[in-house]
Amino acid sequence: MRRVNRSFNWRKIHATWRDTWLLLRQFRWPLLAFAIAIIGGGLLYYSLSQTTDTPINTPVEGMYHVLGLTFLQPMEEFPDSGYLQAFYFLMPLIGIGIFAQGFTEFGVLFFNRRARSKEWEMAVASTFSKHAILVGLGHLGYRVVHNLYKMDQDVVVIEKNPKADLSASARQMGAPVIEDDATRESTLKSAGVERARSIVLCTQNDSLNLQIALKARSLNPKIRVIIRIFDEDFARVLREQYDFMAMSATGMAAPAFASAAAGVDISTPIAVEGQALSLARLNVNQNSKLVGKSVGEIEGTYDISIVLLRRDDQSDFHPSAERCLEAGDTLAILGGPAEISATVNHNNES
Repeated sequence: MRRVNRSFNWRKIHATWRDTWLLLRQFRWPLLAFAIAIIGGGLLYYSLSQTTDTPINTPVEGMYHVLGLTFLQPMEEFPDSGYLQAFYFLMPLIGIGIFAQGFTEFGVLFFNRRARSKEWEMAVASTFSKHAILVGLGHLGYRVVHNLYKMDQDVVVIEKNPKADLSASARQMGAPVIEDDATRESTLKSAGVERARSIVLCTQNDSLNLQIALKARSLNPKIRVIIRIFDEDFARVLREQYDFMAMSATGMAAPAFASAAAGVDISTPIAVEGQALSLARLNVNQNSKLVGKSVGEIEGTYDISIVLLRRDDQSDFHPSAERCLEAGDTLAILGGPAEISATVNHNNES
C-alpha cells in the first residue's frame, strides 16, 4: 500500500480535530453566552432562593437547576415565590434561543463538512510538512500532481477556479485542493508554505507566477521555487537573479519536437545548475560516423555522457571509455539539446 494511503487515516483524524477546534473558536461567542446564562442564572437563582422558605443548598445546585429549566426539565416542584417562578418561563426562552442559534448551526456544520469544503481542505493541509504546493490545477498542474503522487510525495493544491473533474481526481490522490487566490498571503499560509519544501507555479500567467513565487519566497526563504514561464529569456533571467527553477514551456517542448522529427526518443529536459539536460535514446546506424569510435572519444567530441550501451540484448550501464561502438548498438545519452542534436546528426550521416 502506498505511503500516501497509509497516512490518510491519521491525517483525517488530525484534520477532524483541527477542524472541530476551528469550529469551536468560530462559535465561541454563542458558547460563552450560553455559559454565562447558565452560571449567572444559577447564581442568581441560588441567591434568590435564600430568601424563601425552601432555599437550595449550594450555588452549583442552582446552576444545575437552571440548566434543567433551560431544557424544560425542572429539578423540583414549581416554587411559590414569584421571582423564582419567573425562571421557569424566562430560562427556557433564553437558553433555548442561544442554544438554537449557536449549537444547532455548529452541529450542522460539524456533520456536514461538505458545506465548508474550503475550511476542511485547509484543515487537511495543516497536517502536511515538507510537502510541495502546486498553484494552478490545469492539465499541466494535474499531471504534476499525478507524478508527485506516483513518487509518494505530498502535495497541496491551490486553484482559484478548479474544474470539478480535476479537483476530484486530485483529492482521490490525497491532495487537498484549496479554492482561493494564491496571491493572498493568507492562502499560501493555509497551504503550509512556511513548512513546505517546494512550490510549483503552473498558471498560464507569467507575471502572476512571478508574483506568487516572490511572496512564497518571502514567507519561506528556503522554499524551492519551480515556475512555469512561457518566455525563455524571462526564464533565464529568473534562474540567474532569483535562483528559481524557471522552465519555459516552448523551450522544453522544442527539443522533443526536433528529436522526434530526427527519429530519436528524448525525455523532458531537467534543469541542472541552470542548464537544461535531457536523456535521449538512439540506435547506431549501419553507416554511422559513430561506428568504431570509443565511448570516451564520443563523449569528448560531442560533450555528452553515455549512460547505457545495449548490444545483443545485454545492457551495460556506464560503459567503459575504451569500449567501441558497433552498428545496431542502442545508446542512452545525457546532454543538452544542442549536444544531443549534433550526436544524432552525425549518427544519421554516412
